[in-house]
Amino acid sequence: MRLDDFDPNINVEDQRGQGGSGFGGFGGGGGGGGLLLGLLPMVFSRFGCGGVAILLAVLFFFGGGMGMLGGGGTSQRSAPTEQVGQPSSGKSATASCTTDAASKLACNAFSSADKTWASIFQREGKTFQQPKLVFFAGNGRSGCGAAQSAMGPFYCPRDQGVYLDTSFFDELANRFGAKGDFAQDYVVAHEFGHHIQNLLGTSDQVASIQQRGSALEGNQASVKLELQADCYAGVWAAQNKDRLDAGDVEEGMTAAQAIGDDTLQKQSQGRVVPDSFTHGTSAQRMAWLRKGMDSGDPAQCDTFSGAL
Repeated sequence: MRLDDFDPNINVEDQRGQGGSGFGGFGGGGGGGGLLLGLLPMVFSRFGCGGVAILLAVLFFFGGGMGMLGGGGTSQRSAPTEQVGQPSSGKSATASCTTDAASKLACNAFSSADKTWASIFQREGKTFQQPKLVFFAGNGRSGCGAAQSAMGPFYCPRDQGVYLDTSFFDELANRFGAKGDFAQDYVVAHEFGHHIQNLLGTSDQVASIQQRGSALEGNQASVKLELQADCYAGVWAAQNKDRLDAGDVEEGMTAAQAIGDDTLQKQSQGRVVPDSFTHGTSAQRMAWLRKGMDSGDPAQCDTFSGAL
């Protein structure tokens, strides 16, 4: 995808090289879900399907959907704490975004999503708030608690931040076979989709369902939230279809297929437990990403009405 026109007017924070956050939790090591995938067999043997379901909730790069939106206090939305281009590390957005090729790709995708959704909100007469992109390496800190590579990229609603350890992109390509720049753009666009849900109040609604409903109802609401974020990623791509290269759509579909709950469960435990799904099947993820791409219309991303 041709997103090479770097724009420094985005909100970037860089925690790389700051020696970690001092938080406990899962511990360091692994990238983009590698550590968690390695733990799946042990968790299943000791805790059964319930333990696997919990682990899958923060697995891979959609941890922001439930791992942070649910546990991080979705209802407590606040404006970004950093000013545009002035991260707490003292680095400028340009310096952070040109650290390496992966950083530049992430910034370009983030900037494109920012412009696209700001324009959509303006057309619809809604107020848009710019989120921030936060780079960390291994361990970091977020408004929702510890940020660790093993959690994968995630969105924290408390500080409206998309958190990313760029080493995850290597995991995405090498472990899951989802190669190409558009697969990586899809990661960023999906997490940006969680920001849109936060602004629209959808995340709050899901958090309410999880708090008052059963575990199954909570999981089902989570699936709908994640599939909608997939659709929103597709909307972003459709709004920028003049920048798509040959093969980009296929790269996105490969990534969506690789992280379906059914595919991950088959790989980790040899069987599928639908009641524990929190993100949707591979077929559902591909279908909703495709729906966003085909329509380019956020209104078509209503995963909460009708069949998935």
